[in-house]
Amino acid sequence: MTRPLTPANKILGRLNWTWQDGLLILLIVAFAVAIIRTAAKFSGTFEPNLIISTNISALPGYTAQTLVRMGIAYFLALVFTLIYAYTAYSSRLAARILIPLLDILQSIPVLSFLPGVVLALIALFPGQRIGVEFASILLIFTGMTWNMTFSFYQSLQSIPKELLEASEIYRLNIWQRFWTLELPAGVIGLVWNSVMSVAGGWFFLIAIESFTLGDNDFRLPGLGSFLGTAASKGDFTAIFWGLLLLIGVIVAIDYFIWRPLIAWSEKFKLEMVDSENAPQSLVLDILRRSPTLRMLKERILQPLQTTVDDNLVRAFPVRSLPVNSQKNLNWPSLFNWLFVSGCALIVLWGTWEAVLLLKTLGWNDWLQIIKGAVFTAFRVIIALVLSLLWTVPVGVAIGRNRRLSQILQPLVQIAASVPATALFPVLLLGLTRIAGGLQIGAIALMMLGTMWYILFNVIAGAQSIPSDLIEAASVYKLSLRQRWQTLILPAIFPYLITGIITAVGGAWNASIVSEYVTFQGRVISTTGLGSTISHATASGNFSLLLAATMVMSLLVVMTNRLVWRPLYQLAQEKYQLLI
Repeated sequence: MTRPLTPANKILGRLNWTWQDGLLILLIVAFAVAIIRTAAKFSGTFEPNLIISTNISALPGYTAQTLVRMGIAYFLALVFTLIYAYTAYSSRLAARILIPLLDILQSIPVLSFLPGVVLALIALFPGQRIGVEFASILLIFTGMTWNMTFSFYQSLQSIPKELLEASEIYRLNIWQRFWTLELPAGVIGLVWNSVMSVAGGWFFLIAIESFTLGDNDFRLPGLGSFLGTAASKGDFTAIFWGLLLLIGVIVAIDYFIWRPLIAWSEKFKLEMVDSENAPQSLVLDILRRSPTLRMLKERILQPLQTTVDDNLVRAFPVRSLPVNSQKNLNWPSLFNWLFVSGCALIVLWGTWEAVLLLKTLGWNDWLQIIKGAVFTAFRVIIALVLSLLWTVPVGVAIGRNRRLSQILQPLVQIAASVPATALFPVLLLGLTRIAGGLQIGAIALMMLGTMWYILFNVIAGAQSIPSDLIEAASVYKLSLRQRWQTLILPAIFPYLITGIITAVGGAWNASIVSEYVTFQGRVISTTGLGSTISHATASGNFSLLLAATMVMSLLVVMTNRLVWRPLYQLAQEKYQLLI
């Protein structure tokens, strides 16, 4: 005689639960509890003389706090990317202001944002740790967002005209066009550049969690400050365990987050046939087969999405008559006028404040800046050329070969994410013994902050090549040289230019930690604009910091305007995918 099923057993039977579902729920609950407990530590009084322990037992708590900062910063960067890039894409007038402004912002080093951000937030939250935490999160944000914004804007600009015309024929409103066409068009590039952007956040982590501003020393407990303190002391045991834990965290993030996202993003590839080398993810397969998630999707997420979509469709109706009546306000023109006026006021105010600061500089200070700019520019050019020589072929190989991608992708991500400043003690032992010392070694250190931008963009470009074009090249028996000339290079060209633009900015940014290094209690530096900025930040010389930052931004923007932007325009006009 069988026992009657209890209500709980009936529910479990209908859901067809598996052990994976129970483990998934436990992981979600544990993850939420860990985030709440870690975030609770961000409140309280700030301790200006906080001593960072290099004891291995402190690593788990430090790592958890760093991960919360990184997660919040990435969320802010993603929201900023979607709004900023879409605004520039939707309005020509906005693009003329926002894209050059983006060039300037991504050319400003993290340490140049540091004084204004830190002092403003400390004034807003006097004596509270939350102010320094917000400053740290915003600085991590500045290391993540520019690459993602450039990538999403490039993806929007590369949407085939036929699809845009189809959206007009079907009279899709702003929300429908964004959700069904524009956002899917940028998913692949956005995912891959998210990987790079998070790696960029790790790269500057030491400088962000532990920094000196004038006579004030700001330290936050975290993995970056742990590695920075260990590197400053020359404690190689602590550096080893810190890097080992960092690598473990990166591998876990790659396996549980980036691989599922990369495999999921394949469905947005524009192709006529299914790809044989599509990325795979065991985690994504488990999530797709989970009856619990299926039930949540059918009963909660889908009805909620339908309600939101309906409300947004009604909020942004399609107007059959775009001509404005004389009795109604021309809202787009009014918005453009307010936007331009606001930007003009900000520029005028910033110019006046800059002039007051720069008046205190002498001729010798300007000579130091110009000399440093010349030396750093040569290092940036050499680092860029050396990076291109290996990232393009390796990126294409990873992007087109699924098996190779599964092996090399996590290794590349680990290499891109390891903060270069944590490796400096090891590298400096060799660099100080070679001819030229840090003058030449800074190029190698600079490449660690440059080549990954190109590599990840090339991988995204290679993965976005439709499989039917690859098959057509095989059918026509094109040689390797012909494939590269007629298919691969034209297909990845827009992504490559985007990667170069961000890589150049990344190289200039990396100069601040490549030309000025603290090792075993002493400062090792070489002539360059990066070392000038780092020294000005440490000494609190805001006039010199502003002047050096302005020169660096000017050089980056001029390079982008005169060299890379014309190539970017060529990529949009000549190498756009047509269907």
